[in-house]
Amino acid sequence: MIPRQSRHCLLIPLLLFLVAGCAPAGPPETVTSITITNVGSDTMVNLALAWAEAYHDLYPHVSISVTGGGSGTGIAAMINGSTDIANASREMQQEEFDQALRRGIEPMPHVVALDAIAVVVNPHNPLDGLTITEISDVFTGGIVNWSELGGEDRPIVLASRESNSGTYMYFLEKVVRQDDPQSFALFSPEALLLPSSEIIGLEVATNPNAIGYDGLGYVTPEQKTLKVAVGGAGPYVSPTIETVRDGTYPIARPLYMYTSGEPTGEIEEYLDWIMSEDGQRIVAELGFVPLSGF
Repeated sequence: MIPRQSRHCLLIPLLLFLVAGCAPAGPPETVTSITITNVGSDTMVNLALAWAEAYHDLYPHVSISVTGGGSGTGIAAMINGSTDIANASREMQQEEFDQALRRGIEPMPHVVALDAIAVVVNPHNPLDGLTITEISDVFTGGIVNWSELGGEDRPIVLASRESNSGTYMYFLEKVVRQDDPQSFALFSPEALLLPSSEIIGLEVATNPNAIGYDGLGYVTPEQKTLKVAVGGAGPYVSPTIETVRDGTYPIARPLYMYTSGEPTGEIEEYLDWIMSEDGQRIVAELGFVPLSGF
């Protein structure tokens, strides 16, 4: 029989063993917070914000910081290393690409959505459609009165984006210069250079003499979209998801995210999610053209 004092001696180490066995092995694992910076296209900024919010809801440890400023601003930020992703509503220009290479950066484009540039007028404007040549003549100042296009005797007011905008550059090359590399046509000096798509929409909605251009996702019921034809014989085509996809609407473009080299880690995972069904559903919800489906 074990003496009472000995039994006490045996119980003490046993209790210590049980307490040690119940104690946690160490501090709980923590997930490192990550921030992805995303700068550029004003056309894409609402879409980029919607993507960022939805992704953060799924992966709370990842925050995406989104700012606009124009495609040129985003591309410059990528070149100088101050952003992870540059949003651009146009392709990089050769001089931008060359500058990036001189800094040891190889820009990598990722098409994340499609877009139509809608030519918009006030809802009270009786016109239904214009050709590319007519639109070019309007924005270069060759046509200055709506009566020259079969409309009312009113002066035409031009609403354009600022020159740092990718939408401005695309419209300049594809419409004003009619995709002619030999053309040096410019916007009329009378054109109002406005800082955002929303302000172009407001100008058109409140001014019966105005005409502007905007990404399809920014067109509201207070604006009227014109059908566009490549030539006078037609067909005159409205900007829609279907006409962008089938190639019949003539003023359509891809929307890009640029990275410095091939993306890795969280940036790669984020871009993969953007191009997934969930990411592309948000594209459709915001009025842009998803890469597939919907």
